[in-house]
Amino acid sequence: MSSATPSLEKKFDEEDKFSSDELHHDSNSDDLKLTPNEKLAKVEQLAANLGIDQKKLMWKIDLWVVPPFCVLYFLAFLDRVNISNAKVYGLEADIGLVGNQFSTCLTVFFVPYVFFEVISNYCLKIVKPHIWMSTMIFLFGIITLCVGWVKSFGGLVACRILLGVFESGSFPGIFYVLSNFYTQREAQRRFSIFFSCTCLAGGCAGALAYRIHDLAGKHGFSSWQWIYIIEGSFTAGLGFILYFFITDFPEEAKYLTDAEKLFLKQKLAVYSGSSGFNLKQTWRDIAAVFKDPLLWVSALVYFCLIVPSYSYAFFAPTIIKLLGYTAMDAQRHSIYPWLCSLGFSIISAFASDKVGRRMPFAILACIVAIIGLSLVLAGGDRYHMKYGGCFLIASGLYTAMPLFVCWMSLNFSGHTRKGVATAFVIGFGNIGGIISSYLFPDGDSPEYKKGLGVNIGFSALAIVFIAIYFFIVYTRNQKKSDPALRAEWEKLDERTKTMRGDLNPDFIYLY
Repeated sequence: MSSATPSLEKKFDEEDKFSSDELHHDSNSDDLKLTPNEKLAKVEQLAANLGIDQKKLMWKIDLWVVPPFCVLYFLAFLDRVNISNAKVYGLEADIGLVGNQFSTCLTVFFVPYVFFEVISNYCLKIVKPHIWMSTMIFLFGIITLCVGWVKSFGGLVACRILLGVFESGSFPGIFYVLSNFYTQREAQRRFSIFFSCTCLAGGCAGALAYRIHDLAGKHGFSSWQWIYIIEGSFTAGLGFILYFFITDFPEEAKYLTDAEKLFLKQKLAVYSGSSGFNLKQTWRDIAAVFKDPLLWVSALVYFCLIVPSYSYAFFAPTIIKLLGYTAMDAQRHSIYPWLCSLGFSIISAFASDKVGRRMPFAILACIVAIIGLSLVLAGGDRYHMKYGGCFLIASGLYTAMPLFVCWMSLNFSGHTRKGVATAFVIGFGNIGGIISSYLFPDGDSPEYKKGLGVNIGFSALAIVFIAIYFFIVYTRNQKKSDPALRAEWEKLDERTKTMRGDLNPDFIYLY
């Protein structure tokens, strides 16, 4: 039994003080061998020994952890896709964009975004998350504000590059931190509620653009400039406020008592094994994660989902405008598919957590997206059919992404494997944003057959890679009962075991 176990039986004083070793020590490694009912009993005993009301603690964590991240990513996604709304209001003409220059401006955002994501997650172990992430979103807001004053293609490119640098610190970091607070059966609905902010941001981008149109000409600024000025100022201001509310990792969260930190640490260790938070990671540890084929298959799944997802986010207002709406009405009608997506995503998340399965819901969401894309492609002059397809596209894609990212991040155990995996998968996947930037050129208007066809193909390919991912984790679960594998595992030193996380024979992958 680990040295932390006797501490659970100690009487602790009114200040709930525990030593640093206790707060950073993980549960007995044998806990992973317990059955689900035995794990539940173990956690309940931990709660009783530490005087923890689990329901109240979960509410406390939910209120401190999820809302600030929701606000942070709402701001990031809003400022990422508002270029599509600005295009409808004449951005291209005002700054003299020609040919594929608009697509280039979309593309350059993803180059630094992809490169800096792994670095950003690495920095979260050096700089506390609340400092790092609030600073990134504050700077993101400042650059968004500056876009309102760009006068040329070069100026817009420079701003988009900086937006990519600063936004790279948000999405993978959020998933990295979130996955350190919840067990496999608790996480999906929280992840999807957080991810639903993309749906809200997409809807609010249209709603704000719709209302901002009334400001055209005020103080010499056009409508598209007001989009950036208002949204950039809003983001920078809230970025400053978020410094005081973004959570750090459980071991350092100031809103938790020492008893709550110890309980949460032990509880997560019972279900997922040692986190290795207190171990210093090396570049060799990071490189080892890249040797795992599960990482690359995960990245390919997310890549295939990103291509159609960003295509929709970037070009939905333009496509909807072609259905016969004015610029203002196109902004308003772009809101409703996002709201539908919000409901579908949350319902799917609760159902997925209820049954403890991810693959069926992820594949169903992809199929819904394919049907929606097919309706838009085959709609022709039937505008209501095309518009209905937009609802299915948004609902399917923006449900599949949080389902898979949550599934993937929880299947990587330990701080190093989880941090590297979430950053790389999301970073590599965002290369798909480069492809989506060029799929809907103005020359293909109004049918956009090439872009829609490519999106259908990537959505179908996502299903194929999801099936491969399922096969890998299912096969690994079967092999973990092999005595030879367990014998090899027992030969490893404790640090190596901790760094290998989910490769522990007693860790069961979720599928």
